[in-house]
This record gives sequence, structure tokens and C-alpha cells, in this order.
Amino acid sequence: MMIQRERAILVGVNINNQPNFQESMEELKNLIIACEFEVVGKVEQNLKAVNAAYYIGSGKVQEVIFLIEETEADILVFDNELTPSQLRNLEKSFGRKIMDRTSLILEIFAKRAKTREAKLQVEVARLQYMLPRLIGSNLSLGRQSGGVGTKNKGVGEKKLVLDRRNIEEKVSDLNKELELLSNERQTQRKKRNKAGLPTVALVGYTNAGKSTLMNAMVGLFQKSEAKKVVEKNMLFTTLETSVRNIMLPGKKEFLLFDTVGFVNKLPHNLVKAFRSTLEEVREAGLLLHVVDISNQNYLQQIEVVKETLKQIGAEDLPTIYVYNKADLTTLEIPFMDAEKVYLSAKSTVGVVELTHFISEVVFKEYLECKMLIPYDQGKIVYYFNENACVKSMSYESDGTLLTIECRESDFRRYEQFAYIEEY
Repeated sequence: MMIQRERAILVGVNINNQPNFQESMEELKNLIIACEFEVVGKVEQNLKAVNAAYYIGSGKVQEVIFLIEETEADILVFDNELTPSQLRNLEKSFGRKIMDRTSLILEIFAKRAKTREAKLQVEVARLQYMLPRLIGSNLSLGRQSGGVGTKNKGVGEKKLVLDRRNIEEKVSDLNKELELLSNERQTQRKKRNKAGLPTVALVGYTNAGKSTLMNAMVGLFQKSEAKKVVEKNMLFTTLETSVRNIMLPGKKEFLLFDTVGFVNKLPHNLVKAFRSTLEEVREAGLLLHVVDISNQNYLQQIEVVKETLKQIGAEDLPTIYVYNKADLTTLEIPFMDAEKVYLSAKSTVGVVELTHFISEVVFKEYLECKMLIPYDQGKIVYYFNENACVKSMSYESDGTLLTIECRESDFRRYEQFAYIEEY
């Protein structure tokens, strides 16, 4: 049985001929599709400023009413965030569900959230979005019974005040639970830091190909389908942070994090709610900023990502720009230039070259040395075999002589066995 999807009309106001207006409307359309609505119409208007009462001009309201009747639309989605009064006036005029870009993104996140933490984060953002929109929504309800001179003092508060209090209490409770989950995440991070593995985080605009790149690296170096993450050609496929251990040739390994994608006009409350998840980005030793080079608006998308990274305090971290989907352009791949790599994650062309680039950054503290390990310290030989690149091994009269490439921290740990050749 085919499920009937809700039918949506896009509405946008181009204020003073904004250069990126059409791109913003196209993205809104893709967001609506990602929310599993059917797009049945579009309304655009050029104005010097949005209408304070209706967002669109009052003359445009009648045109929208005709379009609703013609398309039998269920929902109207506006490209910018609506004020509480605009939302109220539009619902009254059109008799349909009204959404703005912010509530649409929150809806998508709510549908995609799988883990307890993600669900809590989305719910906190949704409730914080609702709070100011309670104003005026219950004006006709008046006061409940009670008040001065009655036994039920305080019961006469407006329902609006009670609703606000309930929401604020719920947000407080949810934030307490999120704090506990955040503490668990910090404990896990401390354990990883203790292991001394470098951390690399994938960041970028939604649908730039971060999950595809992670799967390409897992496929090349882990050879395990079970470790791959979900990838779809759709906005906001990934909400939960995924982490995979990438083992490169030479026993060099690092942790690779896949994170939620960013988007233009990403709700501030959502960024704030997902802050604990995005701490994985802030704590990373290297960022891979994945860019969809085939998208004509990729330069604008880069700036959006940079601004979001600034919001979470990760703007100054070492970064490699990964220009993905280059196979859909006329560029020859793989191509590397300074801090840039051009590749195709889907076909894995350039992924090996990218890992070489990553190695140069995160393994720069690796050093080559010789260790003479006494025969009664066989566990140390085993440790280096498992955690370093052993280039040669020979058995001498007083122990096992290893030529290795290892982390500086491991060298310091076993520096007493360092072997210095005498000439």
C-alpha cells in the first residue's frame, strides 16, 4: 500500500535581490524532499523588506490561497524563520500547517535521530524553538479558576504561563540527561587519548560525501562491510557521530570521526544542542573539510562550514580540504595541491593519496630508531610488533635489535632500550 505524502508549497522572499536567493530556494526544496514531503508548488516575491504581518506582501496572500486550492497542498514552508505573529497570521489566513526553514530542519532531525543522545538533542532544540512561539497562541483561553480571595491561590495563571513553565522544566530535565551522556563521551575520549591514537574528524556541508569517504577508507584499510556507515544521496543522512579505527600500512592507525553535516541557516538552538556531539570535532587533531566540488555553490558552502566551526570553537584546527565528487567535473583526479586533495570517494580514486596526506600531518611525531630489547623483555618486542612499523629485526648476543618507526610517546616510554651504534 502506497503511503500518501503530505503536499508542500515553498515560499520565499528575495530581499533586495540577494545573489544566492535561488540557491537557497533550491536547498529548501531538497530539505522538503529530505523530510519526505511532496513539493507541489513554489511562490517567490521580490521585496525591499519582509512584511511584518505575513512575511510575504499582503497582495501575495490571495495568490497563495489560489495555489493551495489548485494543488491541494497540506503545508506551506517558508525559507526564513518566521516570527510568532507571522506564524499566527499565516495559519489563520491559509488554514494550513505552516513551517519555516528552522522547524523543517528540526523535523528532519527528529525523523533521522536514532540514538538516545541524538533524540534528546533534537527535542531540546525543538522545545527551545517553541518557547517564544507560545506567545499569543492561547489568548482566547483566558484565566483558569482561582486567584485573589480563593483557596486555590496561583491556579489562575494563564495556560500560556503554565505551558512555558512546563517546557522550561522539561528542557532542564533533558539537559541534565544530556550532561550525563556528555560525561560518558568525555570518559570515552580520555580512554582514546590515553591510547595515543591521532584523531581525524570529517566535517562539511550536508551531502558533501563525508559518510561515503569514511566508507571508502574503511573499505580500503579495514576490509569489513560491517564497519561501514549508512550513506544516502540525501541531506542529513548522518546525525550520530560514528568513529572507525583506520589502520594504514606500517601499523600506523588513527581514529576517523564522521559528524553531522552543516547547512545554511542551521538553527542556532540545534548547533547548541549538538554541542557535546560536535566536541569530537573540536578535540580532533586534524579536520578533513569535505567539499562537493560538483556543486556550483561550493564556495558559499565552504563559508557556511567555516562559520559553523567558528561557533563551536574549531576554526583554528589543522585542516585538509577534500574536494569530493571531482569525477563529476572536468578536473583530473587524483590531484593534490598544498592543503587540498581532489578525489572521488564513491569510486575511491584519490583516497589512498589522501591517506598519505593525512599521514604527513598526524604522524609527523613518528620517528625512526633502533631498540635493543633484552631477551627477558619479550613483551616489549611484542608491543612494538603490534603498535609500530618494524623495519628489521636481528638477534644479538644481549637481546633483540629492532629498527622501528614509532610514536614519539612510545620512544620516550622505552627510551632506556634505545640503541646507539658505535663507530
